[in-house]
Amino acid sequence: MRENHHYSERSGPARAPHVPPSPSALAPGTFANPATITDPRTLRALAHPARIEIWQFLGLEGPATATECAEVVGLSPSACSYHLRTLAQYGFVEEDLASAADGRQRPWRARIIAFSVPEGPDVTPATRVAGRWLDETVRAQSGELRDKYLERQSDYPAQWQKALGRVNDVLHVTPEELIALRMRLMEVFGEYRRLSRASRPPDVHRAQVLVDLIPWFEPDTPSHG
Repeated sequence: MRENHHYSERSGPARAPHVPPSPSALAPGTFANPATITDPRTLRALAHPARIEIWQFLGLEGPATATECAEVVGLSPSACSYHLRTLAQYGFVEEDLASAADGRQRPWRARIIAFSVPEGPDVTPATRVAGRWLDETVRAQSGELRDKYLERQSDYPAQWQKALGRVNDVLHVTPEELIALRMRLMEVFGEYRRLSRASRPPDVHRAQVLVDLIPWFEPDTPSHG
């Protein structure tokens, strides 16, 4: 299974999210039950930097109008309306008229906040290519965020500089152990995700976590057991 994708901060503004309560923690599209996406058209629809940022913003801050999204992504409201309609067409967002302040507003909210793209011999080449394209876009945005931090690292409080940064390590594991480790990490992350404002201490800031489990062996390498 490819790593789960979920909304994550791209450029780092300290926005406090407003996430409507989901009907169930196990509802499709939640962190506990990511939606599985195999349609390459759906993956390509999201693999646009502006759409990813709009989806992230709605997940962290929504509901929001196209005008509010435009202020975040640096596009015109009409361009954001187009991207919102495309995201809605493929099930990533939906209108949330119940949260409108008046009849003139058209707020949108994230419909799903987490999804996964399956891997394996049954996955079509088109899905594999589209998933890789989406991965590359997300990784590029994460790289931009990290580069921005490194440029201003000395401006951050010493306590945060000590806490932030990359951790490199090596594991000798079986596939089953690596899957179990992934699940344990997701459980730990869930303790600190705190999508509800009420669950956060007063001094929190948002941090992005990117865990990359990469094989350090060739496909035909004998085991080291």
